[in-house]
Parts: sequence; C-alpha cells; structure tokens
Amino acid sequence: MGYPTKVQQIRRKNTADQYYINFPTAVALAMEFKKGEVIEWIIEDKANIIAHRRQVPPSPITVKKTLRFSSKGSKRS
Repeated sequence: MGYPTKVQQIRRKNTADQYYINFPTAVALAMEFKKGEVIEWIIEDKANIIAHRRQVPPSPITVKKTLRFSSKGSKRS
C-alpha cells in the first residue's frame, strides 16, 4: 500500500525555488524518525527516489534469521 503525497513548491524572492515532500505520520512513526534527523535522497531513475539513513537507530527487537531449504525438488550446486 502506498501513501500518496503531493510535492510542494515554495517560491521566495531573491532565492531559488524549493520543493518539499512530507512523510505521512504513519510512515514517520513506523520509521521512528526524530526531529532534525538527516536523510539522504538517492535518485534511482525518473520514477523512483530512495530515502537513505546514514545513521540507523538500533532495532528494539532482535530477529534471528534462518534459512529453510526444502528437500523436495530443489538441488543446490
């Protein structure tokens, strides 16, 4: 499910225009963003932008990842 968000343009005298994209509250809370946090935007292509955190807060839980392989019909080489 996506979160539609409008791009806002701010025009000021004697300076270049600025564009703003706001995160919906649900996204900001799920990502645990903090006021003043810096994120980096990476342009993937003309359809996709990636917001990247250089400093990621620690996860509140530890998830142990396990690999599951089926013995039926799959061979590993």
